[in-house]
Amino acid sequence: MKEHPMGVGVVGSGMISDIYLKNMIGRFDILKVEAICSAHMENAQKKADKYGIAARSFEAMLEDPSIEMIVNLTPTPVHEQIVRRALEAGKHVYTEKTMTGDHRSAMALAALAREKGLYLSAAPDTFLGAGQQTARAAIDAGAIGEVTSFAFASNRDNAFLTSFYRFLNLPGGGVGYDYAVYYLTALVNLLGPVEQVAATVRAPFSTHIDLNPDYETYGRPIQTPNESEICAVLRMKSGVCGTVHFNNDSGVLQDQSYLAVYGTKGILYLPSPNDFGGTVRLLRTSDGPGGQAAMETLQNRHAFSEDSRGVGPAEMAWSIRKGRACRASAEMPCHVLEVIDAIIESGASNSFIDVRSSCARPAALPPIEAGEEACLMA
Repeated sequence: MKEHPMGVGVVGSGMISDIYLKNMIGRFDILKVEAICSAHMENAQKKADKYGIAARSFEAMLEDPSIEMIVNLTPTPVHEQIVRRALEAGKHVYTEKTMTGDHRSAMALAALAREKGLYLSAAPDTFLGAGQQTARAAIDAGAIGEVTSFAFASNRDNAFLTSFYRFLNLPGGGVGYDYAVYYLTALVNLLGPVEQVAATVRAPFSTHIDLNPDYETYGRPIQTPNESEICAVLRMKSGVCGTVHFNNDSGVLQDQSYLAVYGTKGILYLPSPNDFGGTVRLLRTSDGPGGQAAMETLQNRHAFSEDSRGVGPAEMAWSIRKGRACRASAEMPCHVLEVIDAIIESGASNSFIDVRSSCARPAALPPIEAGEEACLMA
């Protein structure tokens, strides 16, 4: 049965908006993008002209009854006020990561959404991609037996990134809030919620030389105050423990991600959770304990292998139409944000920090069958 498309208003016309607009307009029948607004309305008008939608003020979108969902693509420091205004206007909201700058304000928004009977969700939606869903299916099927531990690691090069992406120098732009959020969301999708963390957190380089010739500070130091290195031990509510390691000072721009989940029957190696696709490999012995281990590449039977940003709003729209919880319901991004806050607090206090929130492990996506949107209906 064909559902009535959900009217969408987009807030923010920055770099990430193109892939969202392209996918929400061209790939998902459940979404009907009506309008876009921005703090710089001339940019919003350019995007509106490019994608055949309207450029309108935020107030006008909130007053428009045909717009049921707001997709917020603005920088993190303004998320709370935009999301709150949209919820108070009776709109469902999907926001880019992180939901807000801290978990307490995010949880207050989640409570407001529940009070008003609205849906609230947040990026990253990469955990819905083919790579992470293939890994999730393998774990659920017992391919590695009982999970015993995990190790997630990534690198980035702040010397380059902080010059060309200036939002990384604003609150919420450190390696925890801007990048670890992908890995921690993937972890919660795979293994459920986190119970306790212990971490070291560093920001050893408070300035970097500006490498971007488009800025007047080119060739001079710029302030880069956010955390750039995290090493942490996480204990899940299931009792499983593991490590996460994020280094923005590696000097290598291309992320060399490493994700392994260890079990009693084998080891699962996952692709970067910053991407939707990638290869999932399984290392296990075929002839019992002590036997020769062999590596196997798992067949991907899931949708969304390429950049599918926008699948989160589409999945939420289908959930609204079907009257069920969405897979990235507010509880999960709120929980992940509390885990990041706890990591930062642990690094500052040199102590173990309990994570008090929890969330349901989201339902897995079914394998692709009739089409990629068909799996979002289930």
